[in-house]
Amino acid sequence: QVQLVESGGGSVQAGGSLKLSCLASKEILSNYCMGWVRQAPGKEREGVASLHFGGSGTYYADSVKGRFTISRDLAKGTLYLQMNNLQPEDTATYYCLARQGVYCASGFWLKLDSSYQGQGTQVTVSS
Repeated sequence: QVQLVESGGGSVQAGGSLKLSCLASKEILSNYCMGWVRQAPGKEREGVASLHFGGSGTYYADSVKGRFTISRDLAKGTLYLQMNNLQPEDTATYYCLARQGVYCASGFWLKLDSSYQGQGTQVTVSS
């Protein structure tokens, strides 16, 4: 059973920062591709970032490159998404995903259905 629990969302002003957390387990982080997607009302779900289960090999959407960083802490069994210089267009519900059998360093798998997914955490950025 793969359980993912996101936290860390909130409301910030443009230019601010937030760090999202996804509590999983060391075993999940070591064996699954891990990633973040986001969905804003009325918009399609967007793949944000992905991390290879080996700990290296990342993917970032062009819209977040240079501002967001995906990382993990195996000892804590937690995946992170550090988000800097947030902009109003980053406003969305952010979900943590896990999946096996895909190419982790590509953002393609983030678009697939049926990945393990958490309940989401809301990020709101005001101008």
